[in-house]
Amino acid sequence: MLGDLHIRTVRTQSGGTAVQLVRYVNRKRVVVRHMGSAHTDQELQVLRQEAEFVREELCIQPSLFAEKRDETKLLHENHLNLQAVTHLFAHKMLLKCSQICGLGTLHPLYQDLAIMRIIEPASKLRTIELLQRYFNISYGERTVYRLLPQLINQKSIIETAAYQTASQHLAEAFALVLYDVTTLYFESHEPDDDLKARGFSKDNKSSQPQIVVALLVTSHGFPLMYEVYKGNTFEGHTMLSVLEQFKEIHPHINPIIVADAAMLSEDNMKSLDVQGYQYIVGARLANTTKAFINQIDTQLARTDGASIRLPYPKREYEVICAYCEKRFKKDRRELDKQLTRAKALIERKESGRRAKFIKKKIKGVNCFVLNEELQAKTEKLLGIKGYITNVPQTVLSNTQVIEYYHELWHVEQAFRVSKSDLQTRPIFHQTHQAIKAHVLLCFMALMMSKFLEIKTGLSIKRIRDILWNIHEVHIIDTLTKKTITLQSNLDDFNKTPLAKVLLSH
Repeated sequence: MLGDLHIRTVRTQSGGTAVQLVRYVNRKRVVVRHMGSAHTDQELQVLRQEAEFVREELCIQPSLFAEKRDETKLLHENHLNLQAVTHLFAHKMLLKCSQICGLGTLHPLYQDLAIMRIIEPASKLRTIELLQRYFNISYGERTVYRLLPQLINQKSIIETAAYQTASQHLAEAFALVLYDVTTLYFESHEPDDDLKARGFSKDNKSSQPQIVVALLVTSHGFPLMYEVYKGNTFEGHTMLSVLEQFKEIHPHINPIIVADAAMLSEDNMKSLDVQGYQYIVGARLANTTKAFINQIDTQLARTDGASIRLPYPKREYEVICAYCEKRFKKDRRELDKQLTRAKALIERKESGRRAKFIKKKIKGVNCFVLNEELQAKTEKLLGIKGYITNVPQTVLSNTQVIEYYHELWHVEQAFRVSKSDLQTRPIFHQTHQAIKAHVLLCFMALMMSKFLEIKTGLSIKRIRDILWNIHEVHIIDTLTKKTITLQSNLDDFNKTPLAKVLLSH
Protein backbone atom coordinates (compact mmCIF):
# COMPACT_ATOMS: atom_id res chain seq x y z
CA MET A 1 0.00 0.00 0.00
CA LEU A 2 1.13 3.55 -0.59
CA GLY A 3 0.58 4.27 3.06
CA ASP A 4 3.25 1.75 4.02
CA LEU A 5 5.98 3.84 2.41
CA HIS A 6 6.83 7.37 3.39
CA ILE A 7 9.14 9.99 1.93
CA ARG A 8 11.43 11.28 4.66
CA THR A 9 13.88 14.16 4.53
CA VAL A 10 16.63 14.64 7.08
CA ARG A 11 19.53 17.05 7.45
CA THR A 12 22.99 15.59 6.98
CA GLN A 13 26.25 16.55 8.71
CA SER A 14 27.49 18.10 5.45
CA GLY A 15 24.60 20.53 5.47
CA GLY A 16 22.61 18.78 2.77
CA THR A 17 19.19 17.17 2.89
CA ALA A 18 18.90 13.40 2.51
CA VAL A 19 15.79 11.96 0.87
CA GLN A 20 14.73 8.48 1.92
CA LEU A 21 11.89 6.06 1.39
CA VAL A 22 11.01 4.53 4.76
CA ARG A 23 8.56 2.04 6.26
CA TYR A 24 7.55 1.72 9.91
CA VAL A 25 7.50 -1.83 11.28
CA ASN A 26 6.59 -2.37 14.95
CA ARG A 27 7.17 1.32 15.58
CA LYS A 28 10.67 1.06 14.10
CA ARG A 29 11.75 3.01 11.03
CA VAL A 30 13.19 0.90 8.20
CA VAL A 31 14.96 2.71 5.32
CA VAL A 32 13.76 1.04 2.09
CA ARG A 33 15.65 3.25 -0.38
CA HIS A 34 18.13 6.08 0.06
CA MET A 35 17.46 8.43 -2.87
CA GLY A 36 20.45 10.70 -2.35
CA SER A 37 21.40 14.02 -0.82
CA ALA A 38 20.42 17.44 -2.10
CA HIS A 39 22.29 20.70 -1.59
CA THR A 40 19.93 23.01 -3.48
CA ASP A 41 16.18 23.43 -3.65
CA GLN A 42 16.23 22.20 -7.26
CA GLU A 43 18.10 19.02 -6.35
CA LEU A 44 15.72 18.45 -3.44
CA GLN A 45 12.72 18.80 -5.72
CA VAL A 46 14.18 16.28 -8.21
CA LEU A 47 14.93 13.75 -5.44
CA ARG A 48 11.47 14.09 -3.90
CA GLN A 49 9.82 13.59 -7.32
CA GLU A 50 12.02 10.59 -7.98
CA ALA A 51 11.21 9.18 -4.54
CA GLU A 52 7.51 9.53 -5.34
CA PHE A 53 8.06 7.63 -8.58
CA VAL A 54 9.99 4.81 -6.87
CA ARG A 55 7.37 4.70 -4.08
CA GLU A 56 4.68 4.01 -6.69
CA GLU A 57 6.77 1.30 -8.37
CA LEU A 58 7.46 -0.49 -5.09
CA CYS A 59 3.85 -0.56 -3.99
CA ILE A 60 1.90 -3.75 -4.54
CA GLN A 61 -1.25 -1.77 -5.38
CA PRO A 62 -0.51 1.44 -7.35
CA SER A 63 -2.50 4.49 -6.40
CA LEU A 64 -5.61 5.00 -8.47
CA PHE A 65 -5.18 8.72 -8.07
CA ALA A 66 -1.45 9.02 -8.71
CA GLU A 67 -0.70 11.86 -11.08
CA LYS A 68 0.99 11.04 -14.38
CA ARG A 69 4.67 11.65 -13.91
CA ASP A 70 6.18 14.36 -16.08
CA GLU A 71 9.58 12.89 -16.92
CA THR A 72 10.90 16.20 -18.19
CA LYS A 73 10.70 17.50 -14.61
CA LEU A 74 12.87 14.65 -13.38
CA LEU A 75 15.89 15.51 -15.53
CA HIS A 76 18.90 16.79 -13.67
CA GLU A 77 22.41 17.15 -14.99
CA ASN A 78 23.91 15.21 -12.08
CA HIS A 79 21.85 12.15 -13.03
CA LEU A 80 22.21 12.23 -16.82
CA ASN A 81 24.77 10.50 -19.03
CA LEU A 82 25.12 10.93 -22.79
CA GLN A 83 24.68 7.46 -24.22
CA ALA A 84 24.96 8.08 -27.99
CA VAL A 85 24.46 10.52 -30.87
CA THR A 86 22.82 9.00 -33.93
CA HIS A 87 21.57 10.09 -37.36
CA LEU A 88 18.45 7.96 -37.64
CA PHE A 89 16.57 10.72 -39.46
CA ALA A 90 19.18 10.83 -42.25
CA HIS A 91 18.93 7.06 -42.64
CA LYS A 92 15.13 7.22 -42.69
CA MET A 93 15.14 9.86 -45.45
CA LEU A 94 17.73 8.10 -47.61
CA LEU A 95 15.93 4.79 -47.16
CA LYS A 96 12.79 6.52 -48.41
CA CYS A 97 14.78 7.75 -51.41
CA SER A 98 15.93 4.18 -52.02
CA GLN A 99 12.32 3.03 -52.02
CA ILE A 100 11.24 5.82 -54.38
CA CYS A 101 14.01 4.70 -56.76
CA GLY A 102 12.59 1.17 -56.76
CA LEU A 103 15.33 -0.37 -54.62
CA GLY A 104 13.10 -1.16 -51.66
CA THR A 105 12.68 -4.81 -52.62
CA LEU A 106 16.40 -5.48 -52.24
CA HIS A 107 17.92 -6.93 -49.07
CA PRO A 108 18.30 -4.16 -46.44
CA LEU A 109 22.07 -4.75 -46.41
CA TYR A 110 22.39 -3.69 -50.04
CA GLN A 111 20.36 -0.55 -49.45
CA ASP A 112 22.37 0.34 -46.34
CA LEU A 113 25.69 -0.16 -48.10
CA ALA A 114 24.54 2.13 -50.92
CA ILE A 115 23.29 4.73 -48.43
CA MET A 116 26.65 4.73 -46.66
CA ARG A 117 28.42 5.52 -49.94
CA ILE A 118 26.42 8.74 -49.96
CA ILE A 119 27.02 9.49 -46.28
CA GLU A 120 30.62 8.39 -45.78
CA PRO A 121 32.25 6.12 -48.39
CA ALA A 122 34.58 3.59 -46.78
CA SER A 123 35.72 -0.01 -46.90
CA LYS A 124 33.07 -2.63 -46.24
CA LEU A 125 34.44 -3.36 -42.75
CA ARG A 126 34.52 0.32 -41.89
CA THR A 127 31.00 0.71 -43.28
CA ILE A 128 29.73 -1.99 -40.91
CA GLU A 129 31.16 -0.02 -37.98
CA LEU A 130 29.60 3.24 -39.19
CA LEU A 131 26.18 1.67 -39.70
CA GLN A 132 26.25 0.62 -36.06
CA ARG A 133 27.55 3.98 -34.84
CA TYR A 134 25.33 6.26 -36.89
CA PHE A 135 22.14 4.23 -37.28
CA ASN A 136 22.22 1.45 -34.65
CA ILE A 137 22.14 -1.08 -37.51
CA SER A 138 24.14 -4.22 -36.95
CA TYR A 139 25.45 -6.63 -39.59
CA GLY A 140 27.93 -9.39 -39.00
CA GLU A 141 31.11 -9.37 -41.05
CA ARG A 142 30.36 -12.87 -42.34
CA THR A 143 26.87 -11.81 -43.42
CA VAL A 144 28.26 -8.91 -45.44
CA TYR A 145 30.88 -10.95 -47.26
CA ARG A 146 28.43 -13.78 -47.86
CA LEU A 147 25.70 -11.57 -49.33
CA LEU A 148 27.84 -9.00 -51.17
CA PRO A 149 28.82 -11.22 -54.16
CA GLN A 150 25.17 -12.21 -54.60
CA LEU A 151 24.24 -8.60 -55.34
CA ILE A 152 25.37 -8.93 -58.97
CA ASN A 153 22.44 -11.28 -59.55
CA GLN A 154 20.18 -8.25 -58.98
CA LYS A 155 21.77 -6.08 -61.71
CA SER A 156 18.90 -6.38 -64.18
CA ILE A 157 16.34 -5.67 -61.41
CA ILE A 158 18.25 -2.55 -60.37
CA GLU A 159 18.60 -1.28 -63.95
CA THR A 160 14.89 -1.86 -64.52
CA ALA A 161 14.20 0.16 -61.37
CA ALA A 162 16.41 2.93 -62.75
CA TYR A 163 14.44 3.05 -66.00
CA GLN A 164 11.11 3.12 -64.14
CA THR A 165 12.33 5.86 -61.81
CA ALA A 166 13.37 8.02 -64.75
CA SER A 167 10.04 7.39 -66.46
CA GLN A 168 7.66 7.73 -63.50
CA HIS A 169 9.34 10.21 -61.18
CA LEU A 170 11.52 12.28 -63.54
CA ALA A 171 9.08 12.36 -66.48
CA GLU A 172 11.84 11.22 -68.84
CA ALA A 173 10.69 10.70 -72.45
CA PHE A 174 13.97 8.98 -73.47
CA ALA A 175 14.21 11.01 -76.68
CA LEU A 176 17.90 11.36 -75.90
CA VAL A 177 20.40 9.21 -74.00
CA LEU A 178 24.01 10.08 -73.25
CA TYR A 179 26.88 7.61 -73.36
CA ASP A 180 30.40 7.81 -72.00
CA VAL A 181 33.18 5.68 -70.58
CA THR A 182 35.53 6.05 -67.62
CA THR A 183 38.18 4.00 -65.85
CA LEU A 184 38.44 2.90 -62.20
CA TYR A 185 41.84 1.92 -60.88
CA PHE A 186 42.80 -0.54 -58.15
CA GLU A 187 44.90 0.01 -55.05
CA SER A 188 47.14 -2.72 -56.39
CA HIS A 189 49.78 -3.22 -59.06
CA GLU A 190 48.88 -6.80 -59.99
CA PRO A 191 46.69 -7.25 -63.08
CA ASP A 192 44.91 -10.48 -64.00
CA ASP A 193 43.92 -12.16 -67.23
CA ASP A 194 40.18 -11.55 -67.16
CA LEU A 195 39.23 -8.14 -65.73
CA LYS A 196 41.98 -6.10 -64.06
CA ALA A 197 44.41 -4.82 -66.68
CA ARG A 198 46.61 -1.83 -67.41
CA GLY A 199 45.33 0.48 -70.11
CA PHE A 200 44.72 4.12 -70.96
CA SER A 201 43.79 5.64 -67.61
CA LYS A 202 41.48 8.63 -67.31
CA ASP A 203 42.79 9.05 -63.74
CA ASN A 204 46.48 9.22 -64.75
CA LYS A 205 47.14 5.90 -63.03
CA SER A 206 48.63 4.03 -65.98
CA SER A 207 50.93 1.94 -63.76
CA GLN A 208 47.99 0.42 -61.89
CA PRO A 209 45.46 -2.11 -63.18
CA GLN A 210 41.97 -0.82 -63.86
CA ILE A 211 38.55 -1.67 -65.23
CA VAL A 212 36.58 0.22 -67.86
CA VAL A 213 33.03 1.26 -66.96
CA ALA A 214 30.55 2.35 -69.63
CA LEU A 215 27.53 4.37 -68.48
CA LEU A 216 24.26 5.26 -70.17
CA VAL A 217 22.30 8.17 -68.64
CA THR A 218 19.26 10.27 -69.44
CA SER A 219 19.48 13.80 -70.81
CA HIS A 220 19.49 15.03 -67.18
CA GLY A 221 22.25 12.68 -66.06
CA PHE A 222 20.17 10.03 -64.29
CA PRO A 223 21.88 6.62 -64.72
CA LEU A 224 20.02 3.96 -66.71
CA MET A 225 22.50 1.14 -67.20
CA TYR A 226 26.20 0.37 -67.08
CA GLU A 227 28.66 -2.33 -68.05
CA VAL A 228 32.09 -3.34 -66.80
CA TYR A 229 34.92 -4.22 -69.22
CA LYS A 230 38.50 -5.34 -68.92
CA GLY A 231 40.87 -2.48 -68.16
CA ASN A 232 42.60 -2.46 -71.55
CA THR A 233 39.36 -2.39 -73.61
CA PHE A 234 39.26 0.41 -76.19
CA GLU A 235 36.34 2.61 -75.22
CA GLY A 236 35.08 2.80 -78.79
CA HIS A 237 34.44 -0.95 -78.66
CA THR A 238 32.04 -0.70 -75.73
CA MET A 239 29.20 1.43 -77.06
CA LEU A 240 27.46 -1.04 -79.35
CA SER A 241 27.17 -3.83 -76.79
CA VAL A 242 25.66 -1.49 -74.18
CA LEU A 243 23.18 -0.05 -76.68
CA GLU A 244 22.21 -3.54 -77.82
CA GLN A 245 21.45 -4.51 -74.21
CA PHE A 246 19.39 -1.36 -73.72
CA LYS A 247 17.46 -1.96 -76.95
CA GLU A 248 16.80 -5.59 -76.03
CA ILE A 249 15.30 -4.58 -72.67
CA HIS A 250 13.41 -1.54 -74.02
CA PRO A 251 12.56 -2.32 -77.66
CA HIS A 252 9.71 0.21 -77.73
CA ILE A 253 11.95 3.29 -77.50
CA ASN A 254 14.46 4.56 -80.03
CA PRO A 255 16.40 7.46 -78.52
CA ILE A 256 19.05 9.59 -80.16
CA ILE A 257 22.44 8.44 -78.88
CA VAL A 258 24.91 11.17 -77.92
CA ALA A 259 28.58 10.31 -77.38
CA ASP A 260 31.92 12.05 -77.60
CA ALA A 261 34.52 11.73 -80.35
CA ALA A 262 36.24 8.78 -78.67
CA MET A 263 33.31 6.59 -79.72
CA LEU A 264 33.77 7.53 -83.36
CA SER A 265 34.85 4.76 -85.73
CA GLU A 266 33.69 3.65 -89.13
CA ASP A 267 32.54 0.31 -87.73
CA ASN A 268 30.50 2.01 -85.02
CA MET A 269 28.87 4.40 -87.47
CA LYS A 270 27.96 1.58 -89.87
CA SER A 271 26.59 -0.59 -87.09
CA LEU A 272 24.50 2.24 -85.67
CA ASP A 273 23.09 2.95 -89.12
CA VAL A 274 22.31 -0.73 -89.79
CA GLN A 275 20.54 -1.13 -86.44
CA GLY A 276 18.45 1.97 -87.01
CA TYR A 277 19.95 4.20 -84.33
CA GLN A 278 20.04 7.95 -84.62
CA TYR A 279 23.16 9.46 -83.16
CA ILE A 280 25.14 12.61 -82.48
CA VAL A 281 28.87 12.06 -82.03
CA GLY A 282 31.79 14.43 -81.70
CA ALA A 283 33.90 14.71 -84.87
CA ARG A 284 37.67 14.79 -85.11
CA LEU A 285 37.94 17.26 -87.96
CA ALA A 286 41.73 17.17 -87.99
CA ASN A 287 41.55 13.53 -89.08
CA THR A 288 39.35 14.24 -92.11
CA THR A 289 40.65 14.69 -95.65
CA LYS A 290 42.49 17.77 -96.84
CA ALA A 291 39.75 18.45 -99.38
CA PHE A 292 37.05 18.32 -96.68
CA ILE A 293 38.99 20.71 -94.44
CA ASN A 294 39.35 23.11 -97.35
CA GLN A 295 35.59 22.88 -97.94
CA ILE A 296 34.94 23.81 -94.30
CA ASP A 297 37.45 26.65 -94.51
CA THR A 298 35.85 28.22 -97.58
CA GLN A 299 32.17 27.75 -96.64
CA LEU A 300 31.99 28.42 -92.90
CA ALA A 301 31.65 32.08 -91.94
CA ARG A 302 33.95 33.15 -89.11
CA THR A 303 31.23 34.83 -87.08
CA ASP A 304 30.38 33.70 -83.57
CA GLY A 305 27.68 30.99 -83.64
CA ALA A 306 27.85 30.37 -87.40
CA SER A 307 27.39 26.77 -88.55
CA ILE A 308 27.16 24.69 -91.71
CA ARG A 309 26.07 21.13 -92.41
CA LEU A 310 28.09 19.17 -94.97
CA PRO A 311 27.61 15.62 -96.25
CA TYR A 312 30.74 13.60 -95.63
CA PRO A 313 32.00 12.00 -98.85
CA LYS A 314 30.88 8.37 -99.30
CA ARG A 315 29.25 8.23 -95.87
CA GLU A 316 25.67 8.02 -94.62
CA TYR A 317 26.11 10.81 -92.10
CA GLU A 318 26.58 14.57 -92.17
CA VAL A 319 29.08 16.77 -90.39
CA ILE A 320 27.98 19.97 -88.69
CA CYS A 321 30.74 22.52 -88.21
CA ALA A 322 30.24 25.43 -85.82
CA TYR A 323 32.47 28.45 -85.19
CA CYS A 324 32.91 29.96 -81.74
CA GLU A 325 34.95 33.09 -81.06
CA LYS A 326 35.82 31.96 -77.55
CA ARG A 327 37.05 28.62 -78.88
CA PHE A 328 39.09 30.45 -81.55
CA LYS A 329 40.97 32.48 -78.93
CA LYS A 330 41.69 29.36 -76.91
CA ASP A 331 42.83 27.39 -79.97
CA ARG A 332 44.98 30.32 -81.10
CA ARG A 333 46.77 30.54 -77.76
CA GLU A 334 47.40 26.80 -77.75
CA LEU A 335 48.70 26.83 -81.33
CA ASP A 336 51.06 29.74 -80.64
CA LYS A 337 52.40 27.95 -77.58
CA GLN A 338 53.04 24.76 -79.55
CA LEU A 339 54.68 26.63 -82.42
CA THR A 340 56.98 28.48 -80.02
CA ARG A 341 58.02 25.19 -78.44
CA ALA A 342 58.53 23.55 -81.83
CA LYS A 343 60.77 26.36 -83.10
CA ALA A 344 62.87 26.24 -79.91
CA LEU A 345 63.36 22.48 -80.32
CA ILE A 346 64.31 22.86 -83.99
CA GLU A 347 66.98 25.41 -83.06
CA ARG A 348 68.44 22.89 -80.61
CA LYS A 349 68.13 20.17 -83.27
CA GLU A 350 65.82 18.14 -81.04
CA SER A 351 62.54 16.44 -81.88
CA GLY A 352 61.09 16.74 -78.38
CA ARG A 353 58.73 14.35 -76.72
CA ARG A 354 55.27 14.42 -78.26
CA ALA A 355 56.02 17.76 -79.88
CA LYS A 356 53.68 18.83 -82.66
CA PHE A 357 54.60 20.72 -85.83
CA ILE A 358 58.07 19.12 -86.09
CA LYS A 359 59.18 16.75 -88.84
CA LYS A 360 62.47 15.38 -90.08
CA LYS A 361 63.91 17.29 -93.02
CA ILE A 362 65.75 14.30 -94.37
CA LYS A 363 64.80 10.75 -93.47
CA GLY A 364 67.36 9.12 -91.23
CA VAL A 365 69.19 12.39 -90.54
CA ASN A 366 68.92 14.18 -87.20
CA CYS A 367 67.67 17.41 -88.78
CA PHE A 368 64.23 18.85 -88.06
CA VAL A 369 62.04 21.52 -89.64
CA LEU A 370 58.66 23.09 -88.95
CA ASN A 371 55.73 21.11 -90.34
CA GLU A 372 54.12 23.98 -92.23
CA GLU A 373 51.49 21.77 -93.87
CA LEU A 374 50.18 20.65 -90.47
CA GLN A 375 50.32 24.24 -89.26
CA ALA A 376 48.22 25.45 -92.21
CA LYS A 377 45.62 22.68 -91.68
CA THR A 378 45.41 23.48 -87.97
CA GLU A 379 44.96 27.20 -88.62
CA LYS A 380 42.02 26.49 -90.94
CA LEU A 381 40.21 24.72 -88.09
CA LEU A 382 40.82 27.27 -85.32
CA GLY A 383 37.62 27.94 -83.42
CA ILE A 384 35.70 25.19 -85.21
CA LYS A 385 34.02 22.20 -83.56
CA GLY A 386 32.56 19.31 -85.53
CA TYR A 387 29.55 17.08 -84.85
CA ILE A 388 28.61 13.96 -86.79
CA THR A 389 24.95 12.97 -87.03
CA ASN A 390 22.59 10.94 -89.16
CA VAL A 391 19.57 12.91 -87.92
CA PRO A 392 18.14 14.90 -90.88
CA GLN A 393 18.07 18.67 -90.67
CA THR A 394 14.30 18.52 -91.05
CA VAL A 395 14.19 16.73 -87.68
CA LEU A 396 16.94 18.57 -85.80
CA SER A 397 18.47 21.90 -86.77
CA ASN A 398 22.20 22.53 -86.48
CA THR A 399 21.61 24.47 -83.29
CA GLN A 400 19.59 21.62 -81.75
CA VAL A 401 22.24 19.05 -82.64
CA ILE A 402 24.92 21.19 -80.99
CA GLU A 403 22.74 21.76 -77.91
CA TYR A 404 22.07 18.02 -77.61
CA TYR A 405 25.77 17.24 -77.86
CA HIS A 406 26.58 19.73 -75.12
CA GLU A 407 24.27 17.78 -72.79
CA LEU A 408 27.16 15.32 -72.46
CA TRP A 409 28.29 17.31 -69.44
CA HIS A 410 25.55 15.47 -67.53
CA VAL A 411 27.21 12.10 -67.97
CA GLU A 412 30.61 13.62 -67.21
CA GLN A 413 29.15 15.12 -64.04
CA ALA A 414 27.66 11.74 -63.12
CA PHE A 415 31.14 10.24 -63.33
CA ARG A 416 32.52 13.06 -61.17
CA VAL A 417 29.86 12.42 -58.52
CA SER A 418 30.61 8.71 -58.65
CA LYS A 419 34.36 9.13 -58.36
CA SER A 420 34.55 12.06 -55.94
CA ASP A 421 31.43 12.04 -53.75
CA LEU A 422 30.80 8.29 -53.77
CA GLN A 423 34.51 7.38 -54.02
CA THR A 424 34.02 4.53 -56.46
CA ARG A 425 37.77 4.34 -56.84
CA PRO A 426 40.32 3.17 -55.91
CA ILE A 427 38.93 -0.36 -55.74
CA PHE A 428 40.33 -2.62 -53.03
CA HIS A 429 38.46 -5.83 -53.90
CA GLN A 430 40.23 -8.68 -55.65
CA THR A 431 37.65 -11.26 -56.72
CA HIS A 432 35.62 -10.48 -59.83
CA GLN A 433 32.29 -10.94 -58.04
CA ALA A 434 33.26 -8.51 -55.28
CA ILE A 435 34.57 -5.98 -57.84
CA LYS A 436 31.33 -6.07 -59.83
CA ALA A 437 29.24 -5.93 -56.64
CA HIS A 438 31.18 -2.83 -55.57
CA VAL A 439 30.47 -1.12 -58.91
CA LEU A 440 26.78 -2.04 -58.63
CA LEU A 441 26.55 -0.59 -55.12
CA CYS A 442 28.04 2.64 -56.45
CA PHE A 443 25.50 2.58 -59.31
CA MET A 444 22.70 2.33 -56.71
CA ALA A 445 24.17 5.23 -54.76
CA LEU A 446 24.47 7.22 -57.99
CA MET A 447 20.79 6.55 -58.73
CA MET A 448 19.75 7.99 -55.36
CA SER A 449 22.20 10.90 -55.58
CA LYS A 450 21.16 11.99 -59.07
CA PHE A 451 17.46 11.55 -58.25
CA LEU A 452 17.79 13.94 -55.30
CA GLU A 453 19.98 16.38 -57.24
CA ILE A 454 17.56 16.53 -60.18
CA LYS A 455 14.46 16.86 -58.00
CA THR A 456 15.88 19.44 -55.56
CA GLY A 457 18.42 21.37 -57.62
CA LEU A 458 20.93 20.86 -54.78
CA SER A 459 24.29 19.11 -54.99
CA ILE A 460 24.67 15.78 -53.23
CA LYS A 461 27.19 17.42 -50.89
CA ARG A 462 24.61 20.00 -49.83
CA ILE A 463 21.94 17.29 -49.46
CA ARG A 464 24.25 15.26 -47.26
CA ASP A 465 24.97 18.30 -45.08
CA ILE A 466 21.26 19.07 -44.65
CA LEU A 467 20.49 15.54 -43.53
CA TRP A 468 23.56 15.26 -41.31
CA ASN A 469 22.68 18.43 -39.41
CA ILE A 470 19.71 16.56 -37.96
CA HIS A 471 20.67 14.11 -35.25
CA GLU A 472 19.33 12.38 -32.18
CA VAL A 473 20.84 12.59 -28.71
CA HIS A 474 20.24 9.56 -26.49
CA ILE A 475 20.49 10.36 -22.76
CA ILE A 476 20.24 7.84 -19.94
CA ASP A 477 18.83 8.83 -16.55
CA THR A 478 20.98 7.06 -13.99
CA LEU A 479 18.22 7.25 -11.41
CA THR A 480 15.43 5.69 -13.45
CA LYS A 481 17.66 3.78 -15.91
CA LYS A 482 15.43 5.18 -18.63
CA THR A 483 16.79 6.40 -21.99
CA ILE A 484 15.50 9.70 -23.27
CA THR A 485 15.89 10.60 -26.98
CA LEU A 486 15.93 14.20 -28.17
CA GLN A 487 15.91 15.06 -31.89
CA SER A 488 17.12 18.21 -33.61
CA ASN A 489 14.48 20.72 -34.58
CA LEU A 490 13.16 20.02 -38.10
CA ASP A 491 12.00 23.56 -38.90
CA ASP A 492 15.02 24.36 -41.09
CA PHE A 493 14.83 21.01 -42.84
CA ASN A 494 11.14 21.47 -43.60
CA LYS A 495 11.96 24.67 -45.48
CA THR A 496 14.32 22.92 -47.91
CA PRO A 497 13.32 21.44 -51.31
CA LEU A 498 14.65 18.14 -49.97
CA ALA A 499 11.77 17.96 -47.47
CA LYS A 500 9.24 18.58 -50.22
CA VAL A 501 10.63 15.67 -52.27
CA LEU A 502 11.04 13.12 -49.50
CA LEU A 503 8.10 13.91 -47.23
CA SER A 504 5.59 13.98 -50.08
CA HIS A 505 6.05 10.27 -50.81
